[in-house]
Amino acid sequence: MIDDEADRRALPGNGLPAERVLAEVRALRGGDRPTHGGRLFAYVYDPAVPGLDELAATAYAGSAHVNGLDPTAFPSLLAMENALVGAAARLLGGGPGRAAPDVVGSVTSGGTESLILAVKAARDAHPEIEAPRIVVPASAHAAFAKAAHYLRVAVDTVPVSALTLRPAAADVAAAIGPETVLVACSAPSYAHGVVDPVAEIAGAAAAAGVRCHVDACFGGWTLPYLRRLGADVPPFDFAVAGVTSISVDLHKYAYAPKGVSVLLHRDPALRAPQYFAYADWPGYTMVNPVIASTRSGGPIAAAYATLRHLGDDGYLRLAAATRDAVAGLADAVRAVDGLRLMAEPESTVVCFTATDPGLDLFALVDELAARGWHTQPQLSYADLPPSVHLTVTAAVAPRVAEFGPDLADAVAATRAAGPVTLPAELLALATTLTPDALTPDLVAGLAAGLGLTGPTPAGAAGPAGSADAAGPGGSPPGRMAVVNTLLDAAPPALRERLLVEFVGLLQRPTW
Repeated sequence: MIDDEADRRALPGNGLPAERVLAEVRALRGGDRPTHGGRLFAYVYDPAVPGLDELAATAYAGSAHVNGLDPTAFPSLLAMENALVGAAARLLGGGPGRAAPDVVGSVTSGGTESLILAVKAARDAHPEIEAPRIVVPASAHAAFAKAAHYLRVAVDTVPVSALTLRPAAADVAAAIGPETVLVACSAPSYAHGVVDPVAEIAGAAAAAGVRCHVDACFGGWTLPYLRRLGADVPPFDFAVAGVTSISVDLHKYAYAPKGVSVLLHRDPALRAPQYFAYADWPGYTMVNPVIASTRSGGPIAAAYATLRHLGDDGYLRLAAATRDAVAGLADAVRAVDGLRLMAEPESTVVCFTATDPGLDLFALVDELAARGWHTQPQLSYADLPPSVHLTVTAAVAPRVAEFGPDLADAVAATRAAGPVTLPAELLALATTLTPDALTPDLVAGLAAGLGLTGPTPAGAAGPAGSADAAGPGGSPPGRMAVVNTLLDAAPPALRERLLVEFVGLLQRPTW
């Protein structure tokens, strides 16, 4: 006899048939955002290439149990990693006969790991600096802050212009001091999709004798193709003399499955401090180029298969389709009174805000979701207003004509409903509460005040954005404007603590 309750556990008393287990996984996946179809503007990258998923899955399965810990034991993985690094380097100005002929690199699990390793290499290259610092624009990816937190490195943040959404190179230069080990810039920034003045920033870093990392995780695989298609892409890669390292994610616009990124260094000496080696114990001598020791070969093999299948000509076609989709979506935004683009698109991002005070962007995000369009709200920051971010992929191109009418309809519905208003007591808490005063009881009270039976910040800016929240009495999930309004009213430190508490309520074991 099977105990039904025990049967539902991840580790049941008796093993279950494969067909049933797969059916359970499919059922769980049924509650997720759609990863294909061109209606999800964040988190996933879909080229809409027939057969590509199956190819990548087969390659992944064939190398899933290969361990990247020891490349001498599994030379297939070493060969595929070297091929991926070579492809990324060639695309970004490295390799024989190019601006940076000695470029080397490593394959990591994603952009965050690549950025952590770039900071580690810069820090460890200067052991004489007791309190190392990095200089980053305010628009730099949050992973730099994560790297600094993990590695005990201080961050000097340079503001960005509310007009250009970029830092001024002079401000970056002024922020460089004797303890600075790394200067960072973005190509492009994730939030708004604009390319920083890389040449000027790298020049300032070089003049100070400091490394300069270009975070091209988001755009490094598309900007070279957009340039070939005629776009005016500013210099950002190893053709810029002061650039010492670049990161580019293959699981973004190279359309490989999660999670594969490449971290490139201009020469082997710059990469050397990235490694971790340890021999002072009785086991095997450990040497790791990345954070993980044991690594599955599955993602690397899937990325290798994806690049080989699509080829240079395939990526050029996908970039052209994405460029056209970006132009169409930007036109749709321009056609709606009360909305404006945060910046003229120059990569694969369309980002817009509201010019009409009565148009609640967070409510608009909910209205778009109700029409099948899953966008990413971004909270206000300094003198930058709240905005809506669209990451555009090739799969969006066939759906562009549908977006404009739905956007206009969603705006009309948002205006008719009026802005979200917080209860006075919640607004007071958001503007006066300190993170240290946020107790579990207070979190529960906030959740109740927001009308949430399970406080989960779905659609909220940041990593919580992929979750869902149930409404009062278990009503359908997805209306998250009130949560985003609360977060937007709070200062960043309180936002962070609120998100930690909300997500902590989600991440509890199933007994």
